[in-house]
Amino acid sequence: MRGPNPAQAPPDTVGSSGARPVGALPLREPTVHTFVDTVALVERVRGPVLRPGDDGFTTEIAGFNSAIVHRPQVVVAATDAGDVAAAVGWAAEQGLSVAVQSTGHGQLSAVDDGMLISTRRLDEVRIDPVARRARVGAGVRWRRVIDAAAEHGLAPLSGSSSQVGVVGYTLGGGLPVLARSYGFAADHVRAVELVTADGLVRRIDAEHEPDLFWALRGAGRIGFGVVTAIEFDLVPVRRLYGGGIFYPASATAEVLHTFRTWVPTLSELTTASVALLRLPDLPQLPEPLRGRFVVHLRTAHLGSAEDGERVLAPMRAAAPALIDTVAEMSYVDVDAIHSDPTDPMPAHHAGIVLRHLPAEAVDALIAVAGPQVDVPLAMVELRLLGGALARPAAVPNAAGGRAGAFSLLGIGPLLPGLEQVVPAVVRSVLDALEPFAATDTALANFQGSVEATVGPYGSWSGADAGRLSQLKDRYDPTGMFGPGKLPTRPQSGVPVRFG
Repeated sequence: MRGPNPAQAPPDTVGSSGARPVGALPLREPTVHTFVDTVALVERVRGPVLRPGDDGFTTEIAGFNSAIVHRPQVVVAATDAGDVAAAVGWAAEQGLSVAVQSTGHGQLSAVDDGMLISTRRLDEVRIDPVARRARVGAGVRWRRVIDAAAEHGLAPLSGSSSQVGVVGYTLGGGLPVLARSYGFAADHVRAVELVTADGLVRRIDAEHEPDLFWALRGAGRIGFGVVTAIEFDLVPVRRLYGGGIFYPASATAEVLHTFRTWVPTLSELTTASVALLRLPDLPQLPEPLRGRFVVHLRTAHLGSAEDGERVLAPMRAAAPALIDTVAEMSYVDVDAIHSDPTDPMPAHHAGIVLRHLPAEAVDALIAVAGPQVDVPLAMVELRLLGGALARPAAVPNAAGGRAGAFSLLGIGPLLPGLEQVVPAVVRSVLDALEPFAATDTALANFQGSVEATVGPYGSWSGADAGRLSQLKDRYDPTGMFGPGKLPTRPQSGVPVRFG
């Protein structure tokens, strides 16, 4: 799918007073930078050092979410871990903050000062087919790993889009296409190469700095340093039974209620999700989908086509399909399951985890996001959790969401005129499902920005929150990599957020 179709928002979603609605993004003021002399920095690193106005600066700071425009004082386009270490050391001398970007899929807020380290040139991909393991640089996207692993009959635990960067996805836990069969991507990480605030390049694993190893796998985006490479296990998957079924708007209630009663029957061999999509009228879309509201079922089954057809039969019987692409497929073609957008776009997202999905929850979702509602939402998605996701990792980590039954995610286009409306509308969807939310857990990659996560939807709570706060203070005592502060004594059971 190529992007959202902004519908006209209801007139009462924006107050006549001009005040920002709850959850709206803050208005940006022009950034005024003080001069920073980068001569010494240029001498220390091999990669390009760029300042505002330099050729290549705009390209280097661009990410997938075009609504986020970075304005750092200096950009270091690192070529290896040595460049990153030198850049961090120089930034510490200058008293500058440090942010990191590879593909920009996971960026939640703009960098308005300090240094931005671009890791997209850290492009190492090494596959060990005997150990079933990969070592991947911080600039690598999943597509390269998928293709390289497939040559050996293996697959990584990638997500819905192969265009997403490996490292950022995994640091946030990583929700794979085969999530219910194998758990979080973070559960399969063996080692992390990290540059910390003291400028040291460290290998972090279960034997070396195990507390930090726990935190990086699931809470790594808090900012303990700059990850330059990651090592993780691959799984022996060549083929699966998967794809998507698109239903018309008229079948929304039937499909969602069937989905609700179908998913409890699934084994861990099947991972599934369903999305309400408002699609643009674009020629590259199949004619039955152009400019329409559709319901999109996505499924991945580890088993034969015969078994997969039997499992999927109730959903195929729920309503006539506009398009049905579910079939036996190579893991190389895994993008066809979700058909995520591949072009950069301005967007806002936020999500929560649900503890259950009764009929009342489905009705509430349809009431605020169904085809009868005129709202600027590109997608509202329910992903089934459970299965292997619910089990602790062999080596414990900080990945959240294990106690949840479903992930609920809302995405809207931040197009001109919608910048303040979309966050409020996404928030209204989450609020409508609040009675069914799990308030003590969250998926870090899906939770969204701080502005979008007001309310009881923090990623970590209790002892985990306190442990993360202590680790943040230990490894980033000056907050070089962002504030990331937590109360040192959070109340038991009360979720808290970083930011």
